[in-house]
Amino acid sequence: MKVNKEFLIPFVGLKQGKHQFDFDIDKTFFDAFDFDEYNDVNIKVDMVLEKQSTMFELHFNHKGTVNVPCDLSNEDFDLPVEGNMKIVVKFGDEFNDENDEILVLQHGDYQVDVTQYIYEMIVLSVPSKRVHPGFSDGTMDADILDKLDELAPKAQLEDEQEENEIDPRWDELKKLLTDK
Repeated sequence: MKVNKEFLIPFVGLKQGKHQFDFDIDKTFFDAFDFDEYNDVNIKVDMVLEKQSTMFELHFNHKGTVNVPCDLSNEDFDLPVEGNMKIVVKFGDEFNDENDEILVLQHGDYQVDVTQYIYEMIVLSVPSKRVHPGFSDGTMDADILDKLDELAPKAQLEDEQEENEIDPRWDELKKLLTDK
């Protein structure tokens, strides 16, 4: 993946305290990762870098929409997503990002690349099952739904109707229970 300078945050020249960074994420961001599950992306990411004397914290918040196909009807729709993440950045002898919440940078580093963290935060905030809101409330008018109704098994409907009709022989047997 090519490094985008927009997501390289230089922290050496910053004073202690909170610093705000804003990012607009679109489809080209995910194209750089060769990730093509989303048709379109429109997400705002707010990041606050809270610098302290020996470490700093990164607080990420994102909100926006991801255009994806519905898993049931295959119709494209805008799925609202939002989430947040916090990462503590410390300094050590060697780079270590094995822990999800703690990032260890080498002592000589002067910037941090937040691209991977933004990518993971957004991808993990999208639910694994994506259902069009019109599908679940019944307001969606799609050709696929009409075709599914047309191709629904008719035998199942007939079996349900037969179960509702009681055989008259059972009525005679029930009379034996009530006659004492």
